[in-house]
Amino acid sequence: MDISVKRVYDEFSEKDGFRILVERLWPRGVSREKAGIDFWMKDIAPSTELRKRFGHDDDKWEEFKSDYSEELQANPEIKHIFEIIENKGKVTLIYSARNTEHNSAVFLKEYLESQKRS
Repeated sequence: MDISVKRVYDEFSEKDGFRILVERLWPRGVSREKAGIDFWMKDIAPSTELRKRFGHDDDKWEEFKSDYSEELQANPEIKHIFEIIENKGKVTLIYSARNTEHNSAVFLKEYLESQKRS
């Protein structure tokens, strides 16, 4: 399983492989052409309620991970993203948050990798 994460505002390259936008909202100020997105998976992103409650507050990171994990466990899209990863090989999860350490794509990568090992 070869998964990486990258901000949508960073330059994309062929090394990214299949680029999946994992945000519920389209990133501000980025055209579809410049984003280089292969697939937009809105429904794998955290719920609007969870996203707003987290607000990219580092102090809420552990709580966010727990809550997002619960959402993912109940989300039928999780099977779809595993299929994409298996079929595409190299996948990059694309996000728009400024915080590069604590965001939903970073946790989604961690979650996917931990589930695959199970």
